[in-house]
Amino acid sequence: MSKTRIGIAVVVLATLLSSPALAGVRLGIGPLGVAKFAVGRVLSLGGLHHGRALARHGQIRTASPRPQNVRNAMDSGLRNPAVRRQIVAAAALAGWHGGQTAKGWWRHGDGGYGWVGPLFWPFAIYDINDYIIWGDGTGFWDYGYPDIYAAIFAPYGRDDLAAYTGPSPHGRRHRRVPPLQQLCGDDSREIAGLPINQIQQAIQPNEAQRAALDDLANAWIMAAQMIRASCLTQTAFTAPNRLAVMHQRIGAMSQAVLVMRQPLGKFYDLLEEEQEARLNALADDRRRTFTANGATEASAQGCGAAQAAVLQWPADEIEARLHPNDTQRAALKVLQDANARVVEILTAECQPKDAITSPARLDAVEVRLADMQQAVYLVSAALEGFYATLSDEQKAQFEAIGQKRTA
Repeated sequence: MSKTRIGIAVVVLATLLSSPALAGVRLGIGPLGVAKFAVGRVLSLGGLHHGRALARHGQIRTASPRPQNVRNAMDSGLRNPAVRRQIVAAAALAGWHGGQTAKGWWRHGDGGYGWVGPLFWPFAIYDINDYIIWGDGTGFWDYGYPDIYAAIFAPYGRDDLAAYTGPSPHGRRHRRVPPLQQLCGDDSREIAGLPINQIQQAIQPNEAQRAALDDLANAWIMAAQMIRASCLTQTAFTAPNRLAVMHQRIGAMSQAVLVMRQPLGKFYDLLEEEQEARLNALADDRRRTFTANGATEASAQGCGAAQAAVLQWPADEIEARLHPNDTQRAALKVLQDANARVVEILTAECQPKDAITSPARLDAVEVRLADMQQAVYLVSAALEGFYATLSDEQKAQFEAIGQKRTA
């Protein structure tokens, strides 16, 4: 790995993109606010060594670590996937059941979590970067149906969510919950951009290639800013609204990938075969470095397939809590069938084994995000139909199902 520091400035947006609302769902999300220009400290080789040390000494784990360990993790570098998993796990569990649980039922196979309080897909730009640039798809490809399930049957109650969105009514009970903006990548100490210096050192670009690389870096900055802008600061308390949050977030990620497409293709078209081989070797070296130093957990099971297999539809509990009538049972059957269809969609097409270049991996990301957005839409439409048949009391009982779940 190169010892050269990676230097890119990013625009960090403080407010939200307008929500591409699903029919009948209102989130109250305002328009895009004023952008703030921030230049962050980038990952040094020393930061990477610190991340490795955390892993070797057992500080990178999926339980809820102490605040000092989380701060150490932030200092060690967000480019390290294991560091991000530690931060996400700590944040996801700190606000759940008073932070007294070591593992949540909605946990990903890689040890991370797709939902942290009201936020869906923390550190999204880093997961995209890891796969497209480095070929490390553990974080990205572990998203799938279990995250939709966790949106329908959310683990967090209103008191839990208060820990993430403002002063906690429980005093010190939620003191370990980090600000959500840190999980959006809004941290001036780290930048989720292209490793320009490493790429330049590897390929020794000519003038045309250098110009194309600069264009690509600018596109990456724009993509990062779009994804950060979709990071929610408001809370959805119902299943339909949580699915709308997912739809918005995935839509922003899809638009960001489109911004990357043309500049990335142009840059790769200018490369010689030997230069492409050097980039592939750089990615291989990074993956070996993290693996050899214990900075990765067991690789993801792929598209959430393993978790989907154990997330049984809670038919008996729905019946016991809601006591549905015949009309409601029919609508519930439509919802259950939509979920079964979505499981098929999201587990049938998983991480392609032949995506060995960055443009090919970008194509795979684009297809995956489109599949996820289609899945969210199908479930959302069925859920809206079911919700329309419920009384307020039945809705409250439905919302409590995920909150009571412990495994």
